[in-house]
Amino acid sequence: MPSRSLEQLPRDLAAGLAPLYVIHGEEMLLALEAADSIRAAARAQGYDDREVLTVESQHFDWSRLVEASLSVSLFASRKVLEVRLPGGKPGNEGAEALVKFAARLPEDTVTLILLPKLDKTQLNSKWFDALAAVGVVLAAHSVDRQHLPQWVAGRLARQQQRLNDEAMQFFVERVEGNLLAARQEVDKLALLFPAGSTLTLADLQSAVANVARYDVFQLSEAWLAGDCARTARMLDGLQAEGETPVLVVWRLADELRGLIRIRQGLREGRPMAQLLRENRVWGERQRHIEHALRRLSLRRLADALRDCSLIDQSIKGAAEHDPWLLLHRLALGLAGVGR
Repeated sequence: MPSRSLEQLPRDLAAGLAPLYVIHGEEMLLALEAADSIRAAARAQGYDDREVLTVESQHFDWSRLVEASLSVSLFASRKVLEVRLPGGKPGNEGAEALVKFAARLPEDTVTLILLPKLDKTQLNSKWFDALAAVGVVLAAHSVDRQHLPQWVAGRLARQQQRLNDEAMQFFVERVEGNLLAARQEVDKLALLFPAGSTLTLADLQSAVANVARYDVFQLSEAWLAGDCARTARMLDGLQAEGETPVLVVWRLADELRGLIRIRQGLREGRPMAQLLRENRVWGERQRHIEHALRRLSLRRLADALRDCSLIDQSIKGAAEHDPWLLLHRLALGLAGVGR
């Protein structure tokens, strides 16, 4: 079956359930929403039993998939079978098991296979092709900042609301690309304003909480990506909201240590993919880390880590400098190197 868009999923589910759904992608919120929709539709049609298999390592016993497809509950004749592959690589045994599974899907069962973001090799693999040939494939890709207004508008349209241009710009800037925060605020607008409303900037300023995620993790994302303007905005937001500079410099230093470990590993000839896994870099962060490493040398990273030590001394009063000013200089320097 061809890939289907997530926007089409509610209509597809209303028309009937498929025996197999494959969800892959890096945007966890969209993947979870899609899975929840499928589970709810299945429950509504009498699929009361649910079994979950999580493939946590290469030592997973794939015979469990066969057993799960054959087993029948004493209390329910229909069930949802979930197979979760957080690593996205089933290995040779798993690949063979998935191909065989796709060739003979179990009766009275809706199977849901959950995968992370897949690379080109995985998407073109025999096991994925076999699943895609008999199931519905749903890609849960992240929504970039350029397309976020369209995503928000679509969510609002479901509840018969819209934002004018000024209000939309305000909304997008406030949620800072955080889809979970955006969804929560869209849900709040449904409670506060009637259907059919066209909301203005004044409406949003009175209703939308500051969920811009001015936190140290988004700051890391901004400077790693080389986004100077966003880095400055995140720092200003953190300072205005009263965040302690201790937490900010701690996160900066921790990120720098990780980059240094990866940079040293690359010098030793080790593959980037292995280094990213060892340093627990997943999803969209992989792209940001790789982008930062292309412009930041090992020496520059080491110098920046020493700067973190100086900022820490300023915070503790051992040096007469404004720690926020030093943080701005350091983070913006890291974001703008080579530009």
